[in-house]
Amino acid sequence: MANAAVRVVDHPLVQHKLTLLRDRARSTKGFRQILNEIGMLLAYEVTRDLPLETVAIETPIQAMQAPQIAGKKLVLAPILRAGTGFLDGMLSLMPSARVAHIGLYRDPESLEAVEYYFKAPSDLADRTVLVLDPMLATGNSAAAAINLLKARGAQDLRFVCLLAAPEGVAHLQASHPDVPIWTASIDSHLNDHGYIVPGLGDAGDRMYGTR
Repeated sequence: MANAAVRVVDHPLVQHKLTLLRDRARSTKGFRQILNEIGMLLAYEVTRDLPLETVAIETPIQAMQAPQIAGKKLVLAPILRAGTGFLDGMLSLMPSARVAHIGLYRDPESLEAVEYYFKAPSDLADRTVLVLDPMLATGNSAAAAINLLKARGAQDLRFVCLLAAPEGVAHLQASHPDVPIWTASIDSHLNDHGYIVPGLGDAGDRMYGTR
């Protein structure tokens, strides 16, 4: 099977806000706010090809046939913690979306993903699922999250991140070649600690003011 596409969202607003997030002087409040805004912009891009159906409505002037999104509501599936930074922005565009929560942490020694929480709607097979995590670094957490979702029946999955490393892209494509990736940037590489270079540091710590 050929690997699914990697789409780099090069919209000027996304790129400008990404630069603001990279700045180490950005406050915790500012980081959260801008990440929220980028989440909204990425949601616009990742849902561009959702199927439409025609329904009958009445405007104040006359009856007409008009398009609306077909099928069941989407599922937003943030990987905790940092994936929740995208939620508010995306939910502002898709307020009826369901939300799954995937609790994973990265073991500091092995860099492998360790599961500690998983809660998702029961009918994932009938829904498009957007897997959310600002950083695609090693790809271990992303692959593990998608494993969990597929085990629950999810079939139409899309991975959305802010930054990706080439190593993470390669790992996710090898593990799940059917899952397309949306990102605002593919950076240079991972350092010895598994951080994206030049990156923006630890997104979760910067969101919540932790170390």
